[in-house]
Amino acid sequence: MPLVAGVDSSTQSTKVEVRDLASGEIVGRGSAPHPTVTPPCAEQQPTSWWEAFERAWAAAGDHDVSAISVAGQQHGMVALDADDRAVHPAKLWNDTESAADAARLVEQLDGGPAGWAEAVGSVPVAAFTITKLAWLRRTRPDAWERVAHVLLPHDELTRRLTGRHTTDRGDASGTGYWSPAAGDYRWDLLALVDPATEWAAVVPEVLGPLDAAGEWRGAIVGPGTGDNMAAALGVGLRPGDAAISIGTSGTVYAVTERPTADPSGAVAGFADAAGRFLPLVCTSNAAKVLDAIARLIGADRDEFDELALAAAPGGPIVLPYFDGERTPNRPDASGAIGGLRTDVTRAQLARAAVDGVVCGLLDGLDALTAHAAVDGRIVLTGGGARSAAVRRVLAGLVDRPVVVSATEEAVATGAAVQAAAVLDQVGPAVVQRRWGLGAGTETTGVDGGDVRQRYAELRDALAGDGSPGPTAPGGGDDGR
Repeated sequence: MPLVAGVDSSTQSTKVEVRDLASGEIVGRGSAPHPTVTPPCAEQQPTSWWEAFERAWAAAGDHDVSAISVAGQQHGMVALDADDRAVHPAKLWNDTESAADAARLVEQLDGGPAGWAEAVGSVPVAAFTITKLAWLRRTRPDAWERVAHVLLPHDELTRRLTGRHTTDRGDASGTGYWSPAAGDYRWDLLALVDPATEWAAVVPEVLGPLDAAGEWRGAIVGPGTGDNMAAALGVGLRPGDAAISIGTSGTVYAVTERPTADPSGAVAGFADAAGRFLPLVCTSNAAKVLDAIARLIGADRDEFDELALAAAPGGPIVLPYFDGERTPNRPDASGAIGGLRTDVTRAQLARAAVDGVVCGLLDGLDALTAHAAVDGRIVLTGGGARSAAVRRVLAGLVDRPVVVSATEEAVATGAAVQAAAVLDQVGPAVVQRRWGLGAGTETTGVDGGDVRQRYAELRDALAGDGSPGPTAPGGGDDGR
C-alpha cells in the first residue's frame, strides 16, 4: 500500500497529512506550532519550521512514504549565506515593515502599477518577496553582503529534504520578480533591488508541476508550491468556481487558463501548481477579527455563532482592518466600528464582526469577477468556514451556490495531491478524481439587509484618515 504525504507549513503551524496513494484515505495526521508573530514585524527563524515538521511528522506516525510535497505560506523571504544559514530571520508574508520599499519599487518602474502588472501580473505590496529584499538591503547592509541564496518558506523546507535550491511556478509567481505569463524571472526587476547582484546564482530553479525536487529517505520529493495553490488542488476547484478561504487572513481565488494583469493591484495574477493560473485577492484580516470580537464580548465560538445569527441585520458594522490591511493596501490601518448606539448588544457586535469580514471578502470576489470568468460555485474553506454565521451571512449576500468544502485541511491535502501526481506522473486532476475531491455541502443564507452598502459607506468615509489607500494584492495564509 504506497503512501504519499502532504505538508502545510503556515504562519502558525506545520501540518502533515499521510494518505493512501490509491484511495486517498488518510492514514496519519500530525501538527506542531510555530512561534507566534504579530505585524508589523512578523519574523520566524527558518529552523523553527523544520523543528515543527519533525514533530508533526512523528505525530503523524513516521510512515514510510513513496512521495512527499511541501506547501508553504507565500511570499516570505528566506535569505541564506553560502553555507545555507539564515543571514536574518525569515520575513513572513504578513510583515509590513517593507511597505515604504514597496512604494519606492512601484515608482521606480516605468509605468508604475500598470508596468508591474504587465511585467509580473501583480503590483507589489509589503507582502511580496521583492519588497522584503529591498528592505533587507536598505536596513541590514551587513546581512545583505552575506546573501548567497533567496528562497521562499516552502523552498526552505524542500531544501532541508533534498539539499537543493528549488521552487515551483505557483510560489515563484508571488515573489514580484517571476512572470507567470512569460514563465521566467525578471532580472530587470531584481536589478531595482540591487543592480550589482548576480541574481541568476541567488534565486532557485523553478521546477515544473510534475518535476521531482529530489529524494528524502527514499521518497520522491515534489516541487512543492504556495499554500493557496495547494489549497486549490486540495478542494478540487473546478473551472468557473471561486474559492473563499477564511483563515487568519482571507483569500478569494479561481483557476483560469489565461494569466491576469490588474493595474489597480486588487487582483494578484499568480500561477497555479498545475500549469495554469490563479488570480487571487487577499485580505490580511479574517477569522482573527471574529476571534478578537468574541474575546471582547466573552463568547466561545459556539455562542458567538448563536449570537451573530440571532441579531437582525441593520445594526453596527465592523471595518476589519485590525492589523493593517492588504486589500485595500492600507498597511498602517486599524479597525473601526460604525453605527454604534448606547443600546448595542453582544449579539449585534457579533453580527457586526461577521458582516465586516464577509463584506471584505465579497469586495474581493467582486474584484476577482471583474478579471476572471467566475460564475460557478463559491467554495468555502479554511477554519473560518466552520462558522455557521459566516457561512449563512455570506450565502445570503450572493446569488450563486455556496458550498462548504468537504476537505478538512485543504493545503496539506493539496500538497499530497501533488506528491501523488509526481509519483504517478499524471495530472493533479487524475488524483483529485481518484480521491473524490471537490465535494461539499451547500449552505442556505440569512437576510443581510443593506449591509454591503453600509460597509462601503464606512470604508469610504475613512478613506482620508491615513489608514485606507489604493487597493493592492497578495497571497495570504490559507485556513489559519
